[in-house]
Amino acid sequence: MNEKKIVNKKQKDKYTTRKEVLTSFFLSSDYKLVTKKQIIALFSIPKSDIKQLDKILQELEDTGIVYLDDSKRYVPYSKSNLIKCKYQAKSSSFGFGIVEEGEDLYISRKNLNGAMNDDDILAEVINTTGRTREGKVVRILKRNTTSVIGRFSKSKNFGFVLPIDDSIEDVYISKKNSQNYKDGQVVEVVITKYPTESTKAEGKIERIIGDSKDSHIDAKSLYISYGLDKMEKFSPLIEEELKSIPSIVLNDEKVGRKDRTGDTVFTIDSSDAKDLDDAVSVKKVKNNYLLSVYIADVSHYVKEKTELNKEAIARGTSIYIPGKVIPMLPKELSNGICSLNEGQERLALAVDMLISNTGEVLNSDVFKAVIKVDKKMSYDKVYKVISNQMDESLEKEYGMYKDDLLLMEELAKILNEKRKKEGCINFNIPETHIVIDDNGDVVNVEPYPITFANQIIEEFMLVTNMTVAEKYFFLEIPFIYRIHEKPDEEKLRDLNLILSNYNLRVKGIKDVHPKALSDILDSIENERDKDIISNYMLRSLKLAKYSSECLGHFGLNAKYYCHFTSPIRRYPDLFIHRIISKSIENNLMFKENELSKYEKQAEIYSKTSSEMEKNATKIERDFDSLYSTIYMKQFIGEEFDAIISSITSFGMFIRLENTIEGFVAFNDIPDDYYIYDESKRILIGKNTSNTYRIGDSVKVKLIKSDVLTKQIDFKVV
Repeated sequence: MNEKKIVNKKQKDKYTTRKEVLTSFFLSSDYKLVTKKQIIALFSIPKSDIKQLDKILQELEDTGIVYLDDSKRYVPYSKSNLIKCKYQAKSSSFGFGIVEEGEDLYISRKNLNGAMNDDDILAEVINTTGRTREGKVVRILKRNTTSVIGRFSKSKNFGFVLPIDDSIEDVYISKKNSQNYKDGQVVEVVITKYPTESTKAEGKIERIIGDSKDSHIDAKSLYISYGLDKMEKFSPLIEEELKSIPSIVLNDEKVGRKDRTGDTVFTIDSSDAKDLDDAVSVKKVKNNYLLSVYIADVSHYVKEKTELNKEAIARGTSIYIPGKVIPMLPKELSNGICSLNEGQERLALAVDMLISNTGEVLNSDVFKAVIKVDKKMSYDKVYKVISNQMDESLEKEYGMYKDDLLLMEELAKILNEKRKKEGCINFNIPETHIVIDDNGDVVNVEPYPITFANQIIEEFMLVTNMTVAEKYFFLEIPFIYRIHEKPDEEKLRDLNLILSNYNLRVKGIKDVHPKALSDILDSIENERDKDIISNYMLRSLKLAKYSSECLGHFGLNAKYYCHFTSPIRRYPDLFIHRIISKSIENNLMFKENELSKYEKQAEIYSKTSSEMEKNATKIERDFDSLYSTIYMKQFIGEEFDAIISSITSFGMFIRLENTIEGFVAFNDIPDDYYIYDESKRILIGKNTSNTYRIGDSVKVKLIKSDVLTKQIDFKVV
């Protein structure tokens, strides 16, 4: 070891030791609040080490050990009534303080203290009597919004930028900084002064994005406001790493893998899919079924300690917006060597499952394989085959695989029936499918077409995820699970208010079983009513998330569940692939330091991946809302059949057959003055006693489709 390395090692050890000593000092039961000067004196820290001390103290603040109060003294979070959280704005009027553990804090506009979306904040709980804890921002620890995209509004002496993100308030632009810009231009503005309780944020325009003459400016603005333009390309370091990754499977990569290239294997996906990470095969073995599921071995190519891996962690997930995908991995991997393309040899992590004719997994094996997909199939064509709707062209293309597909359908129905009996909740909620043409224009909005062909793959992936999760739980290996916790009693009470309109009720809400909810949905014959109740039921449940602990999945009524089947587009899948591969290579043996490392990583990546999933969902919903308003503008003044999907104290929401939702204000129900009955969630006419209930059919006229606010308004005809 040379002299320079010895010096660096000593400095590193000194830093680590000092950080550990200070952490213990702050967390000690005898600790009394001190300033930085007092710390220097107490620990006799020389002037030459002050910069190091500053770095340590900042790190302890960032990691939530201590915070600096107004008197410049260090206060441990554990000894205060303050909560460190991230502010997540829902609108310009309110948001939530998202905490790592426990219930999130509702924060109204008056208690924001100048906080903006995504800021790291310190908050205190000011009210616990309502349905949610209410908080107040005491201090902003870190500003995470540095610029916004919005539409410039010019006046004589100053201007404002109205952000595309409606959770951010207007940004003031001084006269000096307004002179060179035109009213209506979409711009990027850099925040120069953050908001306070009494003042708006101020900024300086950095660049012009476009103006209202551009027919795609709204989609373009939203795209840039989320930073998706910066995610289109990968860094030069990643581009360099990609050069060393082969575009075909090499012979030495096949060593130690089962050769399944001779088996009949299919991918079944949407016709335009390019990132194919799962393939399947089913054989009959006496009275049982052998289901083989092959998942792209992405971890073979995305190694630890690479820029590719760092970027995949940061992105967490691919983002799917109408007409475009922002991938987690570069297309050389996602559409190339990691995609299970037809006729190409590919590396896979495989799961063989022997399944009985009642759907029980009798035994299973997880192993590394080499495969070659025989046929890339599409959901729509597979459905035509299994529903006996083949024409001459389809007979020629799929005819030789008909028996395989019918066997897959047979097994999928068995698995589906087993899940239903056990109480898995099958929500009946149509997804919105927005059709974009080659010019980027929205040409249609419709329910996403779902057939039993989709269900075949859904059933196979579910049983695979459950099988893998159970196997690795009992091996006591660090892992990331997909968990879904039991719903809160309060939410179930709210659900019962809605269900009372249908003479239905969830029983045993103190310790509810998924089957209680599943049975309610199964009892509803009317598909429209089932759709509405499914929506409310879903809202009453907690969000599924990732965890390093196996806590079960309530909605699926699964004790063991993980995400294993989509490593091209989800980081938790990629991470557990890495763990599984290492366990196979090392005969289930891990060194102590490896176990410790992967346990920490599992905990960290569970949190980051859950956050990135939320972020992706928000982006995808925002684009759906934007394209819906753009599409509906052409129908202003026209009438539609709709159903009431929700009723509130300020109006009701309705849904059209094409899945688009809109709002009806009380003023736009013309035949009477309506009173909201909160106990039943209904509207009652003051003079006529007419009632509007959730699930009722209504005829409405479209009166507004505002692209800027992404809001669609109707009036009752």
